[in-house]
Amino acid sequence: MNAVARTILMVAAVGAALAAGYWWGAHRGAPSQTNAARSAPAVADQRKILYYRNPMGLPDTSAVPKKDPMGMDYIPVYEGEETHASTGEIRITTEKVQRLGVRTEAAAYRTLTRTVRAVGTLQVDEGRISTVAPKFEGWIERLHVSTTGQQVARGQPLMEVYSPELVTAQEEYLIAARGVESVREGAPEIQASMKQLMASALARLRNWDISDGELQRLERERTVRRTITLHSPVSGVVVEKPALKGMRFMPGEALYRISDLSSLWLLADIFEQDLGLVRPGQAAKIMVNAFPGRTYSGKVAFLYPTVTPETRTGKARIELANPGGQLKPAMYASVELAAGGGRKVLAVPGSAVIDSGVRQMVLVQLAEGRFEPRAVRLGARADDYIEITQGVKAGEAVVVTANFLIDAESNLKAALSGFQAAPRAAVEPQAITASGVSHRAEGTVESIDAKANTISLAHGPVPTLKWPAMTMEFRLPNAALAAGVKTGSKITFEFVERAPGEYVITKIDPPPSGKGPAGHSGH
Repeated sequence: MNAVARTILMVAAVGAALAAGYWWGAHRGAPSQTNAARSAPAVADQRKILYYRNPMGLPDTSAVPKKDPMGMDYIPVYEGEETHASTGEIRITTEKVQRLGVRTEAAAYRTLTRTVRAVGTLQVDEGRISTVAPKFEGWIERLHVSTTGQQVARGQPLMEVYSPELVTAQEEYLIAARGVESVREGAPEIQASMKQLMASALARLRNWDISDGELQRLERERTVRRTITLHSPVSGVVVEKPALKGMRFMPGEALYRISDLSSLWLLADIFEQDLGLVRPGQAAKIMVNAFPGRTYSGKVAFLYPTVTPETRTGKARIELANPGGQLKPAMYASVELAAGGGRKVLAVPGSAVIDSGVRQMVLVQLAEGRFEPRAVRLGARADDYIEITQGVKAGEAVVVTANFLIDAESNLKAALSGFQAAPRAAVEPQAITASGVSHRAEGTVESIDAKANTISLAHGPVPTLKWPAMTMEFRLPNAALAAGVKTGSKITFEFVERAPGEYVITKIDPPPSGKGPAGHSGH
């Protein structure tokens, strides 16, 4: 028993020691927690709340926290963040400016350059196409150039042809040449006549585009050849070759089409709204799908006078060099044209403009944390900047990032619509008398019309409106707001004047505890 008693005493002593330590630690930590609790309000109260604004941007403010009919909390407006109704100025604390990531840039005079982008296809330069079309009838005896796409040089033989007319013209020339020799010692009149006949035969061959080499051979050899060789008039590539060995051709029939591909055309489709920005002589940067990463230079040579109705585009002809023959006709290409580049205009970055579709505005920074909304008139647009013709002066700083956040944070739309902001100092609910703000009263429910969403109340005095006690009808935004409210119930309610003479209840508090309908005790 003594051993058991000693054990019990030891356990009791250990328990007492633990309890004492716990009590001492708890009481020692209490002052620090109390100090922390006391310091928390001091931190929270560093910024003074002026009032609470409607979360949906309605012209409704409150001096105390509240909810709107949809259950959303009103947003606190701190000192320094208020919007001045008289000037439209917006004030936001420096901490919030940094948190929103606000960045500004000064409006300045710039030369606006807009890039017009278009697509098109490469085409053969029409001015560099030559056609081989004999002026006489004949037959093709032999082809020296027999494939399309073959490269040819100026003067290179293309084909040998037979023509009875050419044979006859050669014979006439030889006869006239022999006649000149035979009358060398004759009368001058006869010599002149024979020379005239020989010159006429030679001119006839030249008019048929017989080359000088063939004519010199005829004069030198004095023999008639059955076939004549036709040569290429230019250097280039054979793009068309209807000629076939043995075929008969008629005067003027095209047998070869040869094009010089050292220069090409790009026919670009320009959108209708960009046609006014394109001018002949503009430099063009061209990219083709076949050679990604490479660019080619060209120049606008001509604007076609018509617009394609189906695509609402006009064509611009751009000339570009192709010395190595790398580019091919019918290749697909994209083009960039640098439009503008004339006089300097006052411009701001495109991100600075808030465009509602009806009006355009910018936020001008007046000082650190102070901004003013300005309606502006826009002019020409470039890739990154927009011309400002009215509303902003050179050197003024405009917000280029987070301007939409500032718009939402300060309820800018309400300010621009002419709504009056709440006073700068905190106010009591009884001091709010402006139309559209919330009023509070107590009353007894006379009747409820669920279909018309109306409620009739016998309410007491309303100090904010200087109303005496009376019975009147109020509108309900929805039937759910009056759920659980019955005829005879005493309620505390809040209401606003939505339109002249139209009062809408925004909040109904339940009946006070311990009271039932018609003021009877609830037993």
